Amino acid sequence: MKARRWAVLALAIAVEVAATLSLKAALEVPVFYVIVVLGYATALVLLAICLRLGMPIGVAYGIWGAVGVAATALLATAIFGEALTPLTGAGVALIATGVLTVEMGSQRAQRPENGEPS
Repeated sequence: MKARRWAVLALAIAVEVAATLSLKAALEVPVFYVIVVLGYATALVLLAICLRLGMPIGVAYGIWGAVGVAATALLATAIFGEALTPLTGAGVALIATGVLTVEMGSQRAQRPENGEPS
């Protein structure tokens, strides 16, 4: 079940990143707005499914947002030739650190203390 949650979250992130990148493409080719609207709607539905499968909202939304920002920045560099400065790279590294911290905190909060059953 946990693997399914993570798979759905990964798909939600991928769809959201595709929609965001399509937003940039739609400035030149307006038909991409269809992908933007469908992509964001699909990403939100997938995020809701992830929550229904039991992932805490703080973890799901935090990772969805953070990984989406980092992936969008990296892919915009590759696809659109946008600059990836050292400061941008540091920001991506901070996002990754934040996501790991949220995930570790969530796992620690879900563990029973003193051997008590959860």
